[in-house]
Amino acid sequence: MENEFKEVMSQRTNEELIKILTVEIGKYQPIAVEAAELEVKKRNIDTSDFEQIREKAFAEKEQKEKVNSNVVGSEIRFVNFLIDFIVWLVLAFMISSVIGFFIQPTNQGIISLIGYILIFGTFIAYYAIMEIKFQKTIGKFVTKTKVVKINGEKPTDSDIIARTFCRFIPFDRISSLFVKNGIHDYLSKTTVVKDKTE
Repeated sequence: MENEFKEVMSQRTNEELIKILTVEIGKYQPIAVEAAELEVKKRNIDTSDFEQIREKAFAEKEQKEKVNSNVVGSEIRFVNFLIDFIVWLVLAFMISSVIGFFIQPTNQGIISLIGYILIFGTFIAYYAIMEIKFQKTIGKFVTKTKVVKINGEKPTDSDIIARTFCRFIPFDRISSLFVKNGIHDYLSKTTVVKDKTE
């Protein structure tokens, strides 16, 4: 069996061996770790940075566990959804009323097109602007939650834009009822956590 591990480790790249001996060391059997160490010595790979890499990996793991313990459940996510849905409908109605007051198209096709643009535009603008500026929507203000990256950092504008457009994926809305992170969270590498600053 020892020879099998040596054979497997001899086929690994230098980067993979470094990862096995630092970040993923806890995932491997002692005999596999020993085989990886022998392969590193055989290839004469510089091990001076291993401790630093290991410390960084453990710090990242701790941070991820801290964020995961702070992720909100599906009940709060559902409340966020309901509040945001109502706010979005009110906004869409107000904007369409104002535009409808100034523009009086006679063609039914144009009216429908303008309606769709307003509905989708208001939806995108609401979520994108609120989450880019505040990391939260009105629903998240009420429930004292916010959007963060999966490592706990503030999401970039592009993370929020991706998150917003992923909301159009069919069944995204109900995915949060079954798992902690819904489809739009998973694809944008974001999550919703309790806001400790409030």
